[in-house]
Amino acid sequence: MSGTVTMYSTTWCGYCRRLKSQMDREGITYNEVNIELDADSAAFVEKANGGNQTVPTVLVVPPNGGDHIVMTNPSLAQVKQALAV
Repeated sequence: MSGTVTMYSTTWCGYCRRLKSQMDREGITYNEVNIELDADSAAFVEKANGGNQTVPTVLVVPPNGGDHIVMTNPSLAQVKQALAV
């Protein structure tokens, strides 16, 4: 799979740890950004989630270079589907 995946997370988020381990197991590469250490990323997450800092928030740029997809607490299947576009 090509395309890029950026996961906005925190160190204490269990949902983030689960999704990371699932993506690791499937060989999906991703960039992880801790929103507690990056104010711009925290603002992006808030904008995507109605003012809330909900993680994991995942940004996928599909391999065809089409519109990027932002998902909140997605399943592994949703991430894989976004990468298949």
